[in-house]
Amino acid sequence: MSARIDSYVPAGAPPAWERVAAEVRRVVTVAEPLTPYRAGELMSVLARLALFADGQGCRADAQVWLSREFIERFITVGCTDVSAATRGNYRSKLLRLREAVCGPDCRSGKPVKLSASDTSKPYTPAEMTTLWTWAQGQPTEELRRGCTLLLALGRGCGLDSPEVIPLRAHDVRRHDNGAVVVTVRGRRERLVVCRRPWERVLAEEAARFRGQAAHLFRPGLHARAKNTITGFLARTHDAPGTPALKMSRLRTSWLVELIEGNLPLPVIVAAAGVDTLHGLSRVLPYVKGASTDRAAELLRGKP
Repeated sequence: MSARIDSYVPAGAPPAWERVAAEVRRVVTVAEPLTPYRAGELMSVLARLALFADGQGCRADAQVWLSREFIERFITVGCTDVSAATRGNYRSKLLRLREAVCGPDCRSGKPVKLSASDTSKPYTPAEMTTLWTWAQGQPTEELRRGCTLLLALGRGCGLDSPEVIPLRAHDVRRHDNGAVVVTVRGRRERLVVCRRPWERVLAEEAARFRGQAAHLFRPGLHARAKNTITGFLARTHDAPGTPALKMSRLRTSWLVELIEGNLPLPVIVAAAGVDTLHGLSRVLPYVKGASTDRAAELLRGKP
């Protein structure tokens, strides 16, 4: 077993391997007896993680590689060339390595569930324009208002389906400075300030029910369930070339805009209603990276 660990070299023998090989071998030697995986399996996945870390400028230290945050970054950003099932397999092995080397306690949150179908891809600006046109072209006022409201709540406020369904009209308030603020109910209760382009749509819809305790979305529907939104969308009329309206994709589009707008991470986490940065992991592959020169300038800091 020791010979297999000592002789392992990843395919292509990348130059960075010399910088990380000793730490990879040390970790697998320690962890292999404590996991159900063979040494070759552990070497393969840890080598890939280590090479990714080296490319990110991290030191050759298993405590850095095997942090829950870095494993999640590797899975979402460093493994885009493999299937969701393979990424799940990598995650399982790395978490077992983490437990063997760093101990079982981890306070940084539950990892994001991987799915074979990605419903988190943000809409492009062209797709958003198409969706707006589709919403305005629905045959009835109820459908037009409902579709437009979903766009405003998802793209403008980052709300997901379970947060839209119980929302009341009085949960939307316009402040003196023009800002529109939404009180989100439920498990992730919080205040969200609507993005400027969607303020008017949201404020005008809420104003229709001023002084009433009506639900904002589908106010005439009294029996509300998990499928309230999907049931509504099933009644809409399709249009050629129009993507399906998904609240998860609208929320991702909102998150990407916040991240690319350089908002402080605590502000984004609070507005999104997540407990840790893991809740943003799925979004990272869609965020535009900075140029090498710009990245160096940002990392260096202001004079």
